[in-house]
Amino acid sequence: MIKHSFSALGKRFFIGLRGFYKVLRRHLSKNRTYQLVLTAVLSALAVCGGSMFSFPIGVAKCAPTQSLINIVAGVVLGPEWAVVQALLTSTVRNLLATGTLLAYPGSIFGAWLSGWLFKRFGKIWLAALGELIGTGLIGALVSYPIAALLMSAKGSLFLFVPSFAVSAIVGGLLAWVILKAAWQPISRFAKI
Repeated sequence: MIKHSFSALGKRFFIGLRGFYKVLRRHLSKNRTYQLVLTAVLSALAVCGGSMFSFPIGVAKCAPTQSLINIVAGVVLGPEWAVVQALLTSTVRNLLATGTLLAYPGSIFGAWLSGWLFKRFGKIWLAALGELIGTGLIGALVSYPIAALLMSAKGSLFLFVPSFAVSAIVGGLLAWVILKAAWQPISRFAKI
């Protein structure tokens, strides 16, 4: 009897997993090559730009290029692919030793929130605001325990808010200017 209940539970689990996979596959298969290539190109731009245009503020390295690319990815690709781009960029920057572990929480929340706000409301300024809130506030607060445990950083809970916020503000302004200036050709590809 116990074997039967575990078997039924396992069967339900795999049926649910298969359904989730079908939905995910259908969602990601639309223009998948375009999304993959553009995600890779934006990640490469963020890695190169983050290496060339970064400056230290406190214990964190501010890279406004990452915020700029997060917003562009959120607007053009949507929130899911913006998160993939942020993860890929953070991983490559860490592998090349041009970033820190704080790149992960510092970019993921802003990328998702900027993409989600643009998808929901269709306003570029809301995408920039989403990057500021996601990176400058949420990402900074999530970074504190990571820095305290893994990097032995000492300070208050709001230690990273100023540096992350400055990076998000500069990147958000640049993204807003670039997207507004080039909106005609970009709007054909944007996830509205």
